[in-house]
Amino acid sequence: MAGVAVTDLPGPYAAPGTARRIGIVEDHQAAAVGLAAMLSDQPDLTVAAIAPTVPALLRRSAELDLAILDLRLADGSSPRSNVETLHDRGIPCLVHTSGDWRDLIRSAARAGVLGVALKSDPAERTIAMIRAAASGKQVATTAWASAIDSDPALTNINLPPRQREVLEHYANGETAASVAHKLGLSEHTVNDYLSRIRRRYAEAGRPVRSRVDLYREAKRDGYIGGGDRRNR
Repeated sequence: MAGVAVTDLPGPYAAPGTARRIGIVEDHQAAAVGLAAMLSDQPDLTVAAIAPTVPALLRRSAELDLAILDLRLADGSSPRSNVETLHDRGIPCLVHTSGDWRDLIRSAARAGVLGVALKSDPAERTIAMIRAAASGKQVATTAWASAIDSDPALTNINLPPRQREVLEHYANGETAASVAHKLGLSEHTVNDYLSRIRRRYAEAGRPVRSRVDLYREAKRDGYIGGGDRRNR
């Protein structure tokens, strides 16, 4: 959103102990300060950096447990590119928006955000969502689900044949080395395929953080016997 530029804001917003480090990307100063104030008395959460753009946030602090990202920024950056930039640094994202920009929510969802918090939500709900996302948990909301459901490309998981083979063997308990040997691939290629598969599920709002998650979702999609459909 266009608005007053956010420069370095006073601090610290830190709480003692082992609080989760939060970064806020917001170019409207009142919104940024308000969100930081909302979190200031939470002992397990600390706002470590506030910036008007993702590059500026990363210059201030690259060691974050979560980035809270406004969708429409004055620098013209796309939500998807912002999320991907943060993910490249190992920083998960929670969108914080008015909810009026469904196309932008879909763009962020394609890049694998943990959820969408609305600026109109009560403070208690927003804090709970931030706390969950900072712990790596997906946060399901009506706004996010509605945007995703209106874009079939986000919910359909269609994998190339070779990735399907890798997924079937790996999700059934084989090691990457074993899958590589069985399919005549290098172990590096198998791990690359698995990374792509996990990213595709994250883009669909169905993150797979463990082999159990991967097995469940692969079975749901019919890549393992007993699923709802077969993409073969």
